Amino acid sequence: MNAELRVGVIVKTHGIKGEVKVYPTTDSPLRFEELTHVKLKSGKTVRELDIEQVRFFKNLVILKFKGIDNINDVEQYKGADLYIPREEGQELGEGEYYIADIIDIRVVTDTGEELGTVRDVLETGANDVYIVKRKGQKDLLLPATEECILDVDIEQNVMTVHLLDGLLDL
Repeated sequence: MNAELRVGVIVKTHGIKGEVKVYPTTDSPLRFEELTHVKLKSGKTVRELDIEQVRFFKNLVILKFKGIDNINDVEQYKGADLYIPREEGQELGEGEYYIADIIDIRVVTDTGEELGTVRDVLETGANDVYIVKRKGQKDLLLPATEECILDVDIEQNVMTVHLLDGLLDL
């Protein structure tokens, strides 16, 4: 399990006073109102930042960090990821998982066939879709529904799935 959880990505600067627009990668963007600090990671740069102000604009979060007061100080961080310690993450309900815990998990069918590993998660309006990387074959798209995803065992790093008719044909 990852010790940190990604909560957002800086997409661009906002104004000239050091604010940034952040695309939230958390289910609840309002979560940013509770945060006091984040860890910024951009290439080899890792920096702890204290949050001074949080505002919202459409689907983005506008953040102002303490000690960063002009656009020149934040322009270099476009595309940077923002993380929090796992222990500061939101509590999950039954059958809920952090995306970070699903990435690279082994995927096997209910008949024991090894399919590959989860490469990415697409968040759609209806349900998430797991992208499974398979050796020598094109990626498999699995809907994150009860009919398809039978069990996720984070401890054993394995997801058991039932292949619905036609999924391998896509």
